[in-house]
Amino acid sequence: MKIARFSHGRSQQDLTISFGILDEEEHELVVLKADPMFAGYEPTGERVPLAGAKLLAPVIPRSKVVAVGKNYHDHAAEIGGEAPAEPLLFLKPNTSVIGPDDAIVLPPQSERVEHEGELAVVIGRIAKNVSEADAEQVIFGYTIANDVTARDLQQRDGQWTRAKGFDSFCPLGPVISTDVDFENGTIETSVNGVRKQEGRLADLVHSVPAIIAYASSVFTLLPGDVILTGTPAGVGPIVDGDTVEVTISGLGVLSNPVRSAG
Repeated sequence: MKIARFSHGRSQQDLTISFGILDEEEHELVVLKADPMFAGYEPTGERVPLAGAKLLAPVIPRSKVVAVGKNYHDHAAEIGGEAPAEPLLFLKPNTSVIGPDDAIVLPPQSERVEHEGELAVVIGRIAKNVSEADAEQVIFGYTIANDVTARDLQQRDGQWTRAKGFDSFCPLGPVISTDVDFENGTIETSVNGVRKQEGRLADLVHSVPAIIAYASSVFTLLPGDVILTGTPAGVGPIVDGDTVEVTISGLGVLSNPVRSAG
């Protein structure tokens, strides 16, 4: 099942934000009465053509975006060093989240901003000290993320908060899928149609259950929290006028233009 958060309406004045189930055969959204994370999947009876809807970030984290650094061996090597023995956690503010087709805004403080396509996990239940065996029970679904990074600031600061935390530095979308193929799934990132990153979900150093168990032993995960699971090798710069696309098999394509601030 694929779940979308979207806006629709006949004019700018009567736009409505709704949740819906994607009917891929009919290219329609089955409108739900409320956020299915909290209210289940009760339909209103209305259907909205996909072409007439604007897809939004499928979730706005109420608390936090948790991210894992150096979680592919090849990416850890390209930025220096080895993948850590335990998940390397950092946080991105929820104000960094944008949706499909929203612009990644390049901050004036940085001279090198880079793309990092990633699989994202959406938490659906309160989770504290969850075991790996029980991790699946707290997952609402999966989506695509771009962990946009001001690489020069990351290197200069010695910690990652500023480099990862600018507004627009966490595109999410286009939908949340309740399932993902970890055995055969692939992830790709392209800039202006040129492939820059390519990896397999099976190559994550620390698995999704391991990440959830580790993170929930540190802090409570809340419904709507998002976990970014790491990026494969091939990260590189993006500049004004670029279009970045992150594709994960079965989840779709997350596309965002790049714009300079101001």
